[in-house]
Amino acid sequence: MTSEGTTETIGFIGLGVMGGPMCRNVARKHPGRLLAQDLSAEALAALADTRAEPASVDAIAAAADVVCLSLPGGPQVEAVCERLVAAGLRAGSVVVDLSTTPVATARAVAARLAERGVDFADAPVARTREAAQRGELAIMVGAAPAVFARIEPILAYMATDITHGGDVGAGQVLKLVNNMLVFEHVVALAEMMVLAERAGVAPKTMLEAVSKGSGDSFVLRNHGMKAMLPRAFPERAFPPEYVLKDIGYVFQLAGETGVPIKAAETARRYYELAVEHGLGGQYFPGVIRLVERGVLGEER
Repeated sequence: MTSEGTTETIGFIGLGVMGGPMCRNVARKHPGRLLAQDLSAEALAALADTRAEPASVDAIAAAADVVCLSLPGGPQVEAVCERLVAAGLRAGSVVVDLSTTPVATARAVAARLAERGVDFADAPVARTREAAQRGELAIMVGAAPAVFARIEPILAYMATDITHGGDVGAGQVLKLVNNMLVFEHVVALAEMMVLAERAGVAPKTMLEAVSKGSGDSFVLRNHGMKAMLPRAFPERAFPPEYVLKDIGYVFQLAGETGVPIKAAETARRYYELAVEHGLGGQYFPGVIRLVERGVLGEER
């Protein structure tokens, strides 16, 4: 672990569902200065009991050595990075994007920042909001080796598992693959839970039995047992609209690489139907409701 990451001034832009708890962990563990920014006054107020200092994007550009971004997607990342450059982000600083964006966007933003002597790392996060609160995320990083060495101590404030996947863009490749596997697995699990129940096996029994066999998985033990079994699909979690955004990035990458992804097409249709059938805004494992209602069968 390098000493740089423990002394540099950090800016953190984006304090939403994941960004808020991530910033809180940085504020709790980082001995240096931390500047925080969000469009929501409520999100900033939630950090009032920490050492985080509310600051504008311009102020962050002027003072920060490392700027962390946790934003909704590619367009927001591009816009904020342009704003940072316009505000005079210094050569030698580094932007760490914790958001999920297209691979091409990560590489384009990195090239734009490099023109100003600013380094860039795509470092999207995986796991749940609860993991973010505990500082136990998984982070997948695309960056030059020297940049990764510089930011790894900061990422360790937020994560217990950090993977350096390669140069810029590799983090987003890993994150998109991870997310698509989760989205597909949730759909498959939804079908099997309803099938088992209608064949006379209680869903709880089915999940417990499979968790002891080769069908066990993170999705089964978390999305299945904690959300799909009790039918608990809260607002302000990760809704199907966000799923479709990420899936769109997956299909963009598939198009760029010429890889057919037929199973992903079926999963995408589930989440499109979730929005069409009133499940928008709710936690995405709610797609099990579509299986219960036989919605996919109606499309044949």
